[in-house]
Amino acid sequence: MKNWKKLVAAAAAMAATGLVYAQKTELTVYTALEMDQLKAYETAFNKSHPDIALKWVRDSTGVITAKLLAEKANPKADVIMGVAASSLAIFDKNDMLQAYAPKGLEAITAKYRDSKNPPSWVGMDVFGATVCFNTVEAKKRNIPMPTSWQDLTKPEFKGQVVMPNPASSGTGYFDVAAWLQLFGDDNGKGGGWKFMDALHENIAQYTHSGSKPCNMAAQGEYVAGISFEYRAHANKAKGAPIELVFPKEGLGWDLEGVSIYKGTKHADAAQKLVDWAVSKDAMELYGKNFAVTAMPGVAPKLANIPADYESRLIPLDFSKMADSRDRVLAEWTKRYDAKSEAKK
Repeated sequence: MKNWKKLVAAAAAMAATGLVYAQKTELTVYTALEMDQLKAYETAFNKSHPDIALKWVRDSTGVITAKLLAEKANPKADVIMGVAASSLAIFDKNDMLQAYAPKGLEAITAKYRDSKNPPSWVGMDVFGATVCFNTVEAKKRNIPMPTSWQDLTKPEFKGQVVMPNPASSGTGYFDVAAWLQLFGDDNGKGGGWKFMDALHENIAQYTHSGSKPCNMAAQGEYVAGISFEYRAHANKAKGAPIELVFPKEGLGWDLEGVSIYKGTKHADAAQKLVDWAVSKDAMELYGKNFAVTAMPGVAPKLANIPADYESRLIPLDFSKMADSRDRVLAEWTKRYDAKSEAKK
């Protein structure tokens, strides 16, 4: 009799667990967030919304952008989170985003959100260009620390520079967009292309990840890795023998943003995720990784990041970056892709 009662109790418990699980809404979230960020963000969100399960689909920015565009006729995403604003602008132009004004939108800096009302996307944090410079390897090779982008084209850097491929990495694309703006585009004939021609002579490899160049420099594989400040800050904090260089001409950058995918069958849950993603609680989490958050006055001062970092970010037009993306990437690929790492 006792065993029978135990079996009934166990069955009831299993049924209750199954019921709770069945009541959870599963949100498919496409993201380019770093793997070491995803768990923290998910855990914090689920404290407020335990009834929503996040199913992440993660890859680098370029791959996620291509995947979403390829799936346009048969969409699988509910939310896009932690993807570059320059890509979100492309999705917006393709009528793939659902406009939504999340709670607390008024606290977001105007230039860090879509200008429409309601916006199609809202920014989370800024990630900007940083060169990871390995001081140990540089000393062995008698290479001085660079202070400008142009320094990386000097003969002593031959074979010692790695950077992300702009076709697969959001970091790589904002680098290229910034150089074209700083030095000139002129449809492949301007100073930006001449700069990249000279830089290409010193490039050892174009990676498919924005983090990888800094990781390679941190590990001593190369002297200079063109990356972004989160990965540079994280690697130096772990003890890597690198200095963070912020070239004096100005820094390319992009925003990680969040948006609801148009036509989602889980609009209510999607809105809850977006509400959380632009909340102060979320911004405080982003501020542990990034020097600038879309909500001002939240991010603490990060070690190794200059106090005037935000003022070093050059003005960028995300809509223009979206419009010129195909042309710029086609030209870049034609000129430089031979040094890209093999795709997996």
